[in-house]
Amino acid sequence: MLLTVFAVGGLPEFTEGDDLAKIIGDAVEGILEDGDILAVTSKIVSKAEGRLLKADDREDAITAETVRVVASRAHPGGVTRIVENKLGLVLAAAGVDSSNTPEGHVLLLPEDPDASAHALAVALRERFGLAIGIVVSDTLGRPWRQGQTDVAIGAAGIRVLDDLRGTNDANGRRLDVTVAASADEIASAADLVKGKAGGLPVAIVRGLGHLMGSLDEPGARALVRPAAEDMFRLGTQEAWDEGYRAGLHAAHQ
Repeated sequence: MLLTVFAVGGLPEFTEGDDLAKIIGDAVEGILEDGDILAVTSKIVSKAEGRLLKADDREDAITAETVRVVASRAHPGGVTRIVENKLGLVLAAAGVDSSNTPEGHVLLLPEDPDASAHALAVALRERFGLAIGIVVSDTLGRPWRQGQTDVAIGAAGIRVLDDLRGTNDANGRRLDVTVAASADEIASAADLVKGKAGGLPVAIVRGLGHLMGSLDEPGARALVRPAAEDMFRLGTQEAWDEGYRAGLHAAHQ
């Protein structure tokens, strides 16, 4: 298998109301091939969809996007909050971004990244007559690992999970638990060529046609682990409170 990943040049600074599909389509005219996957940075989707918000206090914006606080830690520059946001994502600051935004403004994540990816996939498939996949990516930290990487928060036209259970490994052993997070791997690979500050918000990932699917495939929301299956569901304060209540209960037995 040959995998090719390259950034798309010639894209403008995006603003509210921009036709994302047309602008990206114009930039990839004559380049796209059947089975290509476009990895699109969520920031340009948010800008085009008008998710730039006037906010004098970024912390208030984070609170508004938070469903529950998983953990928080004070540091010399303030407080870092790891939270679950309205999309079900667990990440720092609820995904609220103040970098590369006007003073006094913050940028929120797309309201429905899967719907945004689906709209892009529909428009580009119709324009080019090709099977095109879309991944909308954002940058996250990871528990137990230093540094950040891009993951998929929206997807359309691809299998976001590559279920290998029931197949055999190279030694003929049956795989019983392996389900590859293919959409996250695509987002991460694309980030290597897009970079964090290079002004290259879109990349083409070529060579993964076997992951291509219909537009009815589940989106990136399928990558969010259900609460009932989450072995680390409790946040720091929640775990402390539960332990405290258990201790009080035991003391009164």
